[in-house]
Amino acid sequence: MSDRHASMEAMLLRIEGHTLPGLPGVRVAVQVRDKPSELLDPQSADAAAVSWELPVEPFTTKDGVRTLRGRHVQDGIGGRFVYLTWGEAGADGTGFAMFRRAKLMMSGIPEEVLAAGVESGVLRVRLGLTDAKGMPVCARLLPPDVEWSALPAS
Repeated sequence: MSDRHASMEAMLLRIEGHTLPGLPGVRVAVQVRDKPSELLDPQSADAAAVSWELPVEPFTTKDGVRTLRGRHVQDGIGGRFVYLTWGEAGADGTGFAMFRRAKLMMSGIPEEVLAAGVESGVLRVRLGLTDAKGMPVCARLLPPDVEWSALPAS
């Protein structure tokens, strides 16, 4: 059985966001694959830092590319990515009206870092969440705007 079909051990993708835009009433969350209304842990855009831990599975595509898949990993034109979704909370602090998304691109993971993350079981990405105009970051996120590393298993 080829690697891309074999079941592999799950690992964690830890996303750590810093330098948030400081917008009261705005939240940022990770979107579930193909379900824009399903969000993982919306967090305040005026926090000092935010983080999420996603279970992912390393695999090799039919084209021989080593990458990740999982409940929160999208697969679209341009490759695999995780959506960081920005939205406004209702007046009572609940609800979520999306107004912007960013694509955290899996193609930006250096091969040696992905291998080390598979070995340790934890892959970390650190990124600033404010763009040059002081707004929530959007578009495709790749190095050098994101920093990938492997963490020791806890």
